[in-house]
Order: sequence, then structure tokens, then C-alpha cells
Amino acid sequence: MRLHRFFVILCGLLFIVNGLKAEGDDVLNHIVRLPKMKGTVYVLLSKISEQAGCLFVYDSQVVSNDEIVKLKERDCSVREAIYEIIGNKDLELKVLGRHILILPPSVKRSVKENVTELAKSNYFIISGTLLDKDTGRPVQNATVFVRSASIGNITNQDGAFKLSLPDSLANSLVAFSHLGYVAQEIEVSALIGRDNILSMEPKIIPLQEVLIRLVEPKKLLREMMDYRSKNYSLTPVYLTTFYREGVQLKNKFQNLTEAVFKVYKAPVVDPYALDQVKLLKMHRIDNREKTDSLVAKIRAGIQACLQLDIMKNLPDFFSFDSSDNAYVYTSGDVTYMDNRSVNVVYFKQRNEIKGPLHCGELYIDSENGALLQARFEIQPKYIKQATRLFVVRQAQKVNLTTQKIVYTVSYKPWNGIYYVHHIRGDLYFKMKRKHWLLSNPTLHTWFEMVTCRVDTEQVERFSRAERLPTRTVFADTQFKYDENFWEDFNFIPLEEELSKVMEKVSLKIERIGDEELDH
Repeated sequence: MRLHRFFVILCGLLFIVNGLKAEGDDVLNHIVRLPKMKGTVYVLLSKISEQAGCLFVYDSQVVSNDEIVKLKERDCSVREAIYEIIGNKDLELKVLGRHILILPPSVKRSVKENVTELAKSNYFIISGTLLDKDTGRPVQNATVFVRSASIGNITNQDGAFKLSLPDSLANSLVAFSHLGYVAQEIEVSALIGRDNILSMEPKIIPLQEVLIRLVEPKKLLREMMDYRSKNYSLTPVYLTTFYREGVQLKNKFQNLTEAVFKVYKAPVVDPYALDQVKLLKMHRIDNREKTDSLVAKIRAGIQACLQLDIMKNLPDFFSFDSSDNAYVYTSGDVTYMDNRSVNVVYFKQRNEIKGPLHCGELYIDSENGALLQARFEIQPKYIKQATRLFVVRQAQKVNLTTQKIVYTVSYKPWNGIYYVHHIRGDLYFKMKRKHWLLSNPTLHTWFEMVTCRVDTEQVERFSRAERLPTRTVFADTQFKYDENFWEDFNFIPLEEELSKVMEKVSLKIERIGDEELDH
């Protein structure tokens, strides 16, 4: 987005906010103008959201986002506008801070009364989807985090999230954040029992701030490294993480392995102290035909996740002051993450360097120098040369060539210390079968790990018997499926088609387990 556009939008928002302050505190009674237009319910609600300075939360089973509505231009209250757009005056509207909850007619009580329903269970679930307020597109890899605990997760490729929480957190606040969006919080009790739709508002950056904060990129990187021992843990910690890896061929799901790990994280400034992994729970789905054979073993998985903690295992593009530095750095945009100003540093290999190195961007907190996120990939120009780095073994009649290798790493603070939060790797290969002239499908293998809990008390290294070998093919690991556990653990919601496969396979595993017990 160009700078003058930032300035114009900012002025418009300031005008709207100032106008609201003059009209009173009850947002439902604010007067807004219904536009003369035809559009989806989501788009029309976004028009009201812009004028009222609020965000809507509602159940996707109650409000249909994609329904087309035609409006006539007129002035009315926010309440009247909502009812006209949705077409149901029986819905109940509740205001919680900047959020307006749209509730079904049967809910005629305060959302806080949802908490009383938790007495029957030790856990409850909140779920929903995050969408960009302006475009309606899913907000992927957004952080969903309970402020009063070290429990969190991220949204999937559809913007969906799901958290299983102990009943002790029913009165807590859950926070939603993503790079370039305004962070928001809402009471956990307001989300219980519904498939919620929530909007994320893009963060507008003042023109003056962009001009003032642009600084020399290597200076930002030096500050990042200088503050490394202050921002990241100098003592070992336990991270309870959710991990999954999968393979897709021709955009069709082939197999999926999911697990819960307890990770021993060594101090960030001790590169020789290795991290360790203890397997807690695991399950696997295999959707391959019986005639399919192993195509290849590809370097990825658990070991890659541990190595991608780049603030502990410093990559070559952090050697910015070395005499043989292979990279060029440029200062880029200024954006926001968790309502904090973030500087962006871009890097790429020097033109005279030939070979598969990295390029990407680093997001650094402008106040404390903490690295919040990194996205980098193998230089596309030399991507084919990287095949030997990732493919360990290929089938006799198959030839794989790398097409794209992309990694994303993010860090989140807890009690003032930053811990690795989300790691994702996507590896794309062109698969050519010998003697096949027309079929050259794309093989996509991916892995990701999300920190769900941080523990700092009584942290010790795992015994040899407890440790999981991280260099082996994890999908080949033997395990016992625990259905009760998977029902209550926090996980990243899968895409709909994959969820159906998982449900069927899980039921099949359960039946096999019962038959074996009978014998």
C-alpha cells in the first residue's frame, strides 16, 4: 500500500472515531448510513463496522456470510442496520468492549452465564474463524492466546482456530493477533458453544511514523543480537507443543502424522546444548492406495523444527558483520504486530554468489529489538540445485526436483521472555516418473510445530529412554492411539476434506483397538 493511501485512510478513521465520541457510549444507538448497494452479509456488516468503530462476533450457523442482500440508502441506528442486513430482528445483540456479539434468539441471558454450563466438565472448547475485515479473506497463522495462561495456538490456512481450555480459564480474556492487524481481546465466555466468526482490522500506519522509523538495516540486526540475551530465555524451559507433518500429491492428501511433544529447550545463548523431544501422544492417517510405494524420504520434520529456532541456532544470514558475508540487507516497511511497531529487514544473497542460499524478511520489534517473525526461502533462481540437500532417497522410477522451499518462524512473549511460538516448513517438488510423458505432478510435504504451553519450573533433561530420536522418519514411529486425549487437546483445525478423512480413520483405529482387546 502506498504512503499517501495510508495517510488518506488514517484521516478517514480519525474523522470516524471523533464523530463517535460526540454521540455517546451506546454503540448500538449510534446513527450510521446504510449504503445503497448489493453485497454479501459480511461485506455489508464491514461497512457498518467502519462507521461504528466496532467489530462483530457471531455464530456462522446463525448469520450467513455469503447471503446476498440489497440495501436502500438511509440513516439508522447500528441496531437497525444489523437487523436489516441479517434480516432477523429476533437476534440478540450484546456489546463487549469494541465487539458486538450477534446471538441467536434462544440466548436471552448474559454471555457470562455460559460459564455455569462448565460444571459438568473439566474442559470446554472455543472455536471460530478469523477473517480480514476489509476483504473477508481468512487470516492465516494468526495467534490465538489466553492472556492469563501460557496456552495458545494459531489459525490454519482457512483462518480457523480451536482451543480446548480448562474450566478455570472461563472468565479469562483470549487475544487475537497477526502481523499487520490490530490486536484484539474478548472474554472467553463470549465464545463458548458457538462456531464464531471474528474480523481482524488491518493496522494503519501514520505517514510521519513511516518516515521517522526507517533506519539502516544492519543497525537493526545488531540491536537484535545485542538484546538477544535479554529477550530470550537464558535458562532451560519445557514447551508443550503440537506437531504435525503431511504429504500431498496432485493437491490430494496422502498422509498425515500428528503428535504432542514435550520439548526441552536449552538456553538460547548455548549453541552446544541440544534441545530434546519427548513424545506424549501421536496418531497417524494414511490415505495412500495399497499399490502406492514410498516415493522418497525428504529432510524435514522434527529435527528441522528444532534447527529452525533461529535465535538459538543462528543461520548464515545473521552473519551480517562477517568479512565473508554473502547477503545484502535493505530496510523495508514498518508494520504492527500485537499493537507494537515492527521494522522489516529484507535480505537476499549477493549477485556474485552462485548457489542455493536464502532470501526473505525479518520482523523486528522497534522498541526492544526482539525478532518476532522470520519468513525465508531458498533463492528461487538456484532452487533446483537444492534438491540434493533435501531428498535423502528416491524410488527407482521417480525423479524429484525441488520447486520451492519456504520457512516461517515466529516468537511470542510470556512473562516478558520470548519463546519460539510457531514453525512451519513447506517443501514443493516436481515429481517425474520415468517413462511417463504427460504426468509431472507436484509433491508437497510440510511440517509445523506450535507451542501450546510454557513451563519454567523443575526443568531437567530427559533420560535416554524418554528421548525421541529426531533424525529418524517420524511417520514410521510406533505408537498407541489415545482417543480421549485427542478430544481435549489444543490443535490446529484441519481443512474440511482432511477432517472427514481423519474422522473415518480415527473410528477405524478405534474399532481395530477394540477387536485386539477382545482377543
